[in-house]
Amino acid sequence: MKKVIMYSTQVCPYCQMAERLLRSRGVAEIEKILIDQDPAQRDRMITRTGLKTVPQIFIGDQHIGGYDALSALDRKGELVRLLEQS
Repeated sequence: MKKVIMYSTQVCPYCQMAERLLRSRGVAEIEKILIDQDPAQRDRMITRTGLKTVPQIFIGDQHIGGYDALSALDRKGELVRLLEQS
């Protein structure tokens, strides 16, 4: 399974929903980067994505976006395939 990285904050409900969805699709490990604890990571997230909102999710090297984009992938049946691609 591909590595999942999620830029998040400690109190973000969309981040929690994204994590639940990913875990329900078999993701055992999510590297969470808490941008509310490290302002330098917030700057890095903005540089990588061009966006200021969380969550920002990466599967492997591919930027997925936030919870809405993640759940849209799942509804189309593409999330599991993307997670399992090598």
